[in-house]
Amino acid sequence: MTATAPPPGRDLRVEELRAISEGFEGASPEAVLYWAAGEFGEEVALATGFGAEGCVLIDMLARVAPRLRVFYLDTDLLFPETYQLAARLNVRYGVRFERRATRLTLDAQAEAYGERLWERDPEECCRLRKVEPLREMLKGLRAWVTAIRREQTPARARAEVVERDAKFGLVKINPLAGWSERDVWTYVVEHDVPYNPLHDLSYASVGCVPCTTPVRIGEDPRAGRWRGTAKTECGLHR
Repeated sequence: MTATAPPPGRDLRVEELRAISEGFEGASPEAVLYWAAGEFGEEVALATGFGAEGCVLIDMLARVAPRLRVFYLDTDLLFPETYQLAARLNVRYGVRFERRATRLTLDAQAEAYGERLWERDPEECCRLRKVEPLREMLKGLRAWVTAIRREQTPARARAEVVERDAKFGLVKINPLAGWSERDVWTYVVEHDVPYNPLHDLSYASVGCVPCTTPVRIGEDPRAGRWRGTAKTECGLHR
């Protein structure tokens, strides 16, 4: 199923976005990505945290929209396995990842906010090292593509395939919104998609080293993020 979109190059109204999103409900993520590339060109980019979902979208982009921009937020606290995965994806698909990061070094952050801010105030740490760099990145875009799924967290449960991102003031595209975790891993296996080996060690969701732990049997997949706090989101998708 495909959506009928207005001519490219102009801002889309909320009503138009809703109609487009409804048209894509149940469509393949590849169809959504193809539309996004055609609609927004250089003014759209995929944000990836190198989770399994992001790797799936990178695999799809290689086939339907290889020129679509891809960026990641480097907090300087990512796992070595995450950086290694980025290198593997680059070799496999030829994708050039745009690195975005704060100018605030970890030493400067410790001097200004105290040591190990992520333990005392993880919201502020995420704001400094993820949210603000993302805001800067999105200033030059009309749309961004994410790998979020509705079943991941309550904050994502109402995500549309295509919607207006009120927080950052542009169009937000979620090709995998309706996918289940099983859908993701079935695709990974069938297409031999590279993924973070930490997933095989019970890390259901991989973020920064000090804020990510393995998930125990029976726990929510996001339980390993910011363990011991009520925090489940870094602030990018609220």
